[in-house]
Amino acid sequence: MFQNKINITTIGGGTGTYNVLSGLRGNESYNLAAIVTMSDSGGSTGVLRDEFGVLPPGDIRRAILALSNESDILRKLFEYRFDKKSSVSGHTVGNLLLTALADITGDFGDGIKEINKMFKVQGKVIPVTMEQSNLCVKLENGQEVCGESNIDVPLHDPTLRIIEAYLEPQPQVNPVAKNSLENSDIIVVGPGDLYTSIIPNLLVTGVKDAVKNSNAKVVYFCNIMTKLGETNDFEVLDFVNEMEKYIGEGVIDYVVVNNGYISDEMTERYKKIESKKPVKLKDSDRDIITQKGIHVVERDLLHEQDYVRHSSKKIASFLDDLVDGWVR
Repeated sequence: MFQNKINITTIGGGTGTYNVLSGLRGNESYNLAAIVTMSDSGGSTGVLRDEFGVLPPGDIRRAILALSNESDILRKLFEYRFDKKSSVSGHTVGNLLLTALADITGDFGDGIKEINKMFKVQGKVIPVTMEQSNLCVKLENGQEVCGESNIDVPLHDPTLRIIEAYLEPQPQVNPVAKNSLENSDIIVVGPGDLYTSIIPNLLVTGVKDAVKNSNAKVVYFCNIMTKLGETNDFEVLDFVNEMEKYIGEGVIDYVVVNNGYISDEMTERYKKIESKKPVKLKDSDRDIITQKGIHVVERDLLHEQDYVRHSSKKIASFLDDLVDGWVR
């Protein structure tokens, strides 16, 4: 299917993007680029945003860590979070370094370039926009909620469905991100929280068009579990419909769905503690998705631990098979 080095660009943020990049790092057949959401507003990131006016460093930090070839001790240093009793309570060394380098270089993007060199990053970590913006959503009762952290951990009634997401003010795409998307062979969307990690990237002016203008195969890794306050009771078709609402119809080539076994005990634990449940794929929904021109691929994507999340190795294995022509 492909010749020469493969340009793979990921779209997302947080743990999902970290898992994809961790699995692909070290494969010399790939040129990797990570486009990262800039709407995070919680924790250390939110404090640094407010106090120093920098773009959110948290998801950038995780992507840098995923692609870093540095020693374990430096990687641990980058992720080190200060004790709650200290004056820098809750901050990670990585977030502080990114904030300091943005100040030293006079530009957040230049600061990222410098830290990429310091940590021997294999690939590019690219903010989706270089402009400040906040994520907002409209709920089914008409209520509007702004701030990524307020959506991620809702203070409102979490059973209310999100009917629309938007950015305020409306930012423009980072030209570096636009170029990466347009020159991609494969664009990987997700996995990750639908409204707080994935969709904020697609809302940035110019991102959707850049994806459409590329000749890339667009692969969407569907969530394994629902999330209270974002995707209550969602099934695979619901995720696909929401994705198409923001990325456009006829854009996604593959939706990759977990079919790995989740025990009744694990299902009950997630339901009781986090009000989450496994995302299902009905036979009738598979037919509807296929009629959209999207290939539905079912794989065991589960991490082999006592919690439910995507496996970096299994994500990489699927993408390797796609590149090798094994996926149809």
